[in-house]
Amino acid sequence: MIKVWGRNNSLNVQKVILTLEEIGLPYERTDAGLHFGVVNTAEYRAINPNGRVPTIDDMGFTLWESNAIVRYLCARYSEGKLWPLDARRRADADRWMDWQQTTLLDPINAIFRPLVRKDVEAKPGVIEAGIKTAEGNAAVLDALLAERPWVSGGTFGMADCVIATVVHRWMHLPIERQPRPHLERWYKAICERPWSSKVLILPLS
Repeated sequence: MIKVWGRNNSLNVQKVILTLEEIGLPYERTDAGLHFGVVNTAEYRAINPNGRVPTIDDMGFTLWESNAIVRYLCARYSEGKLWPLDARRRADADRWMDWQQTTLLDPINAIFRPLVRKDVEAKPGVIEAGIKTAEGNAAVLDALLAERPWVSGGTFGMADCVIATVVHRWMHLPIERQPRPHLERWYKAICERPWSSKVLILPLS
């Protein structure tokens, strides 16, 4: 059984859990991070020197970094399904996974942290700038999803696993958003997947 460390309201942990659920792999999750602690213990630092979540242990193989974990799980347990066999399709999915990390997440967190988590001060102009940038990113996704049913292409895939958690955060921020019909259609389809109520549809915190 795969072991997972990380709290269930962590966006990055949710990526891993929904991937496990989508594949149908059994797993055991241990709460870790923020008020749960664990991440600064010597035992945890031995498997993840960064003291972050998530981390997995798959029969003695430990791995951290959420997108790396998703890629590993898809390649090992969902080859030809979540993990595309075609090199170009796989590169396309990789591109959107990297875009999620480098471009999509930061402006959303610039809104999320002062308004929802409230662990940073809402400095003048920061939230407005975050909304402007995030809206631009939402427009990019909307244009993509006007041409294909899933971020990964014709079928649900590993890129959808990682972008789903970030878009869920965006959709539930206490702000007004521009209408994005194709992104909204995709998000509705995400919310209809069997694991959604268990993994994704949780209060933001």
